Amino acid sequence: MKTEENILRVHSIESFGTHDGPGIRLVIFLQGCKLKCLYCHNPDTIENSGGTEYHIEDLVELALKMKPYFGKKGGVTVSGGEPLLQSKELIPFFKRLKEEGIHTNIDTNGRILNHFTQELLDEYADLVMLDIKHMTEEGYLELTGMSCKETTFNFAKYREKSGKKMWLRYVLIPGITNKPELLHAMGSYFKDYKTIEKIEIQPYHKLGMHKWEALGWEYQLKDARENTPEELEEASKILSQYFKEVKIN
Repeated sequence: MKTEENILRVHSIESFGTHDGPGIRLVIFLQGCKLKCLYCHNPDTIENSGGTEYHIEDLVELALKMKPYFGKKGGVTVSGGEPLLQSKELIPFFKRLKEEGIHTNIDTNGRILNHFTQELLDEYADLVMLDIKHMTEEGYLELTGMSCKETTFNFAKYREKSGKKMWLRYVLIPGITNKPELLHAMGSYFKDYKTIEKIEIQPYHKLGMHKWEALGWEYQLKDARENTPEELEEASKILSQYFKEVKIN
């Protein structure tokens, strides 16, 4: 029987994902997000309403069908939207995945750290991929529409204390987030973290622009351009001074 506790609101599902954590993954994009990032390429995941209701056991069944392809590294990633808006419901889902020996990963902006999230992180999340939006409060507000970037850093501190694995992700927007001083600031802030295995640079693209227009929303980064290979290389060089591994996605 479907109850609130065993239902996840899902925007879409991607089989055989290769950019959302280690190995081959089943990627479940959940509906709803409190941020409205200017570069969001899935703006249709932002509104809390919408999405399709899935019973947790149906999602576990999907994961089990894919398990032979996961190998030693692959598994299930929940992304969004912001998956931790449904952290209470993710606990029984991740618990079932762990019972089946399936690797679990959360792709999050780190704004939610309630007791459900803490239980999820402490007991059931093998990996967390944390999106770092900006290193200044002004820049964070401009990019996401929300204030208080410190929520993300508090989330990172919590994960670091647990000693469990974390990756960072950073969208590189020319003229906005690719400034050397911001990259050095991020490196300096996280350089002593032991749990960070790597940082992934996400090159800026406009693939979601048509979705914004379809929703009747104005895409404010129309004038932003994509990164040059030299800019990506320069960012990688700077971040390599601070992190064990830097990957350009």
